[in-house]
Amino acid sequence: MNSKTTPKIPVALTIAGSDSGGGAGIQADLRTFAFHCVHGTSAITCVTAQNTLGVMRVDAIPPEAVVAQMSAVYEDIGVQAAKTGMLLNKEIITAVAQQVEALQIHNLVVDPVMVSRTGAQLLDDEAVKSLRHLLIPKAAIITPNRYEAQILSGLQIHSLEDMKAAAQIIHKNTGAKVVLVKGGGLQGNLRGVDIWFDGHTMETLTIKHVETKNSHGTGCTLSAAIAAHLALGSDLITAVHRAKEYVTSALSYALDIGKGQGPVGHFFTLLSQSEMTEVTQ
Repeated sequence: MNSKTTPKIPVALTIAGSDSGGGAGIQADLRTFAFHCVHGTSAITCVTAQNTLGVMRVDAIPPEAVVAQMSAVYEDIGVQAAKTGMLLNKEIITAVAQQVEALQIHNLVVDPVMVSRTGAQLLDDEAVKSLRHLLIPKAAIITPNRYEAQILSGLQIHSLEDMKAAAQIIHKNTGAKVVLVKGGGLQGNLRGVDIWFDGHTMETLTIKHVETKNSHGTGCTLSAAIAAHLALGSDLITAVHRAKEYVTSALSYALDIGKGQGPVGHFFTLLSQSEMTEVTQ
């Protein structure tokens, strides 16, 4: 029996933490890559013990091990796009930034995981400083939520105009090529509204808001979807539009599992088909 060769597909790399509950981090990123028919690879930065109720424990991976994972993937398989998530500490951030430069990874999406959507700070001040000065300048696009944008800009964000002002300041002060300030942490009609700024063009990106408590992993999923589309050859603004559409659909099929905040439904087409089958039986 002759073996069949499959066509070469794009490769994306996620550099992030492991979520034992499967809702965010590496697990969410790899599912997102798979959905978009992009081969997903990973460099794990930390291992968490968590579920839908919260995080119970975090263990850092040695920076040298993170670098080794990145090298192993890049030198053999190649990487068309990469994204970062939880990098945990100054040492890992520094190592990742140096490796991104050494490997010349250009399609880099930085999800600056510093503060949760509820406002809880996740990185200490030294780590934030390293993220700001060492990694973000190497990003093709960064995707801060409301609280992260406040830290990076020094502004309090309560309105659309605040989001626009923050995007401009972050772009000027960090060197990121594109800033996408996310409005998911805001209330009312700003939920689902993001601001894009590339130094020349300011765009308000609006999509329908999905009302659900099960939104764990939305930030990871958005940045992973952007990276997937970059790996597939899309330009940045197209990648962002398509990623937002994907996240909205995944939220529409969010998983009501566990006792707390469940994850989005990354394979929503399969969930939709399953639902239809049950209805027709």
